[in-house]
Amino acid sequence: MASVVEYKGLKAGYHCGYCDSEGKASCGMWAHSMTVQDYQDLIDRGWRRSGKYVYKPVMNQTCCPQYTIRCRPLQFQPSKSHKKVLKKMLKFLAKGEISKGNCEDEPMEPTMEDAVASDFALINKLDIQCDLKTLSDDLKESLKSEEKKKGKSSKREESNELIQSQDTEEKLDSGEPSHSVKVHTVPQPGKGADLSKPPCRKAKEIRKERKRLKLMRQNPGGELEGFQVQGQPPSLFPPKAKSNQPKSLEDLIFESLPESASHKFEVRLVPVSFEDPEFKSSFSQSFSLYVKYQMAIHQDPPDECGKTEFTRFLCSSPLEAENPANGPDCGYGSFHQQYWLDGKIIAVGVIDILPYCVSSVYLYYDPDYSFLSLGVYSALREIAFTRQLHEKTPQLSYYYMGFYIHSCPKMKYKGQYRPSDLLCPETYVWVPIEQCLPSLENSKYCRFNQDPEAVDEGRSKEPDRLQVFYKKAIMPYGVYKKQRRDPGGEAAVLQYAGLVGQTCAERMLLFRD
Repeated sequence: MASVVEYKGLKAGYHCGYCDSEGKASCGMWAHSMTVQDYQDLIDRGWRRSGKYVYKPVMNQTCCPQYTIRCRPLQFQPSKSHKKVLKKMLKFLAKGEISKGNCEDEPMEPTMEDAVASDFALINKLDIQCDLKTLSDDLKESLKSEEKKKGKSSKREESNELIQSQDTEEKLDSGEPSHSVKVHTVPQPGKGADLSKPPCRKAKEIRKERKRLKLMRQNPGGELEGFQVQGQPPSLFPPKAKSNQPKSLEDLIFESLPESASHKFEVRLVPVSFEDPEFKSSFSQSFSLYVKYQMAIHQDPPDECGKTEFTRFLCSSPLEAENPANGPDCGYGSFHQQYWLDGKIIAVGVIDILPYCVSSVYLYYDPDYSFLSLGVYSALREIAFTRQLHEKTPQLSYYYMGFYIHSCPKMKYKGQYRPSDLLCPETYVWVPIEQCLPSLENSKYCRFNQDPEAVDEGRSKEPDRLQVFYKKAIMPYGVYKKQRRDPGGEAAVLQYAGLVGQTCAERMLLFRD
């Protein structure tokens, strides 16, 4: 099934949850359905979804520019404060120990700060009344008629696409057990860290290492103080030296617990689908947790965090699940990663698994467990999960953390997950965050690409090739223009084409009624 979208245009001057002004500006579209490849290409052009609403901040106009940020998990090394959070969790699970003091290294804002109430209100106001079943049937009908018009080879290609889509739906409907994997969300780092410098080893550790090597050189056959095991010759690599080998992220997360551990903890990856038995059976508990979180952390009144809102924004996704042979075992699509402690859910990370990345959507957790720094913990689990998926699917190697907002102090924590890159809002190339920070200190809006000649390579060059879905038929925009003279709508179509880029404009279907 192709992506079907309905462009809603520019919304400007609405409330911003970051700076509390009325200066927010974004363009948006309603996604009736969307392939994971199209969404991957869109987030690589600065788009992001909230439920089925997909939006893109107008960067040079909005009050708080939101830059897409991605972490590179394959090179990621946990910082000292990250290790502290992981050790705190292990101590709690093993011995029931609760660290004194609250999670001072973690801002109270969640990772999915983007989906703020003002965005919800905006989406609710959009008059989106569309019979999805009829739309889907119309689309299938039009695809069939397109097949008849084309040659045998394109017939084969299109029917294969439909078959793959139907296979995917059957798999989701089959009630296969969901894969128990790992966990999610966007984190928060230690206070006062210098974002412009990479994490480094302690000077004390380096001095100790030098001293040991010097002693070994001076006295190769003799005893090294503190290293000699009785009755054995000194080892060239004494046991204590091992402590200088930094533990990997996986070592710290998956350290085995004693049999007598105080708590039982597991993370389950559940597809977002009411056809999935595990998603269905845990829905009520997950929803109750969401309400508790929204009311305690965001002070939402009960009528603003009802079942309808929860379903619309966190259980409704336009992404079509896909299970290609060369993809991850869990497939591509939208998932809830549930953190279970002693038989109850204490946190849920909403994520999208896409061809090149794991994309964080939202995190909600039980405020009673704030002392575990679940925002940081889940982000580290998410990074480890991306590494795990990469082993089978090599091109899947990034962790997208949503938007980085340099002008909002509470949101700068995302820059602590290094190495990471920000997306240039003009040329859509990725630039290491260290190179972006000096410019952001001087101006809220920045072009990160330093090459003044560089342009957006994926820009819309031939808008007439854009695909339109109109009156049960698929046609290029050039044909649609001749059939239906609509000069008033042309500006919106061209704006849409410019924002999604040529590739997506030719692949996605722009619904026109």
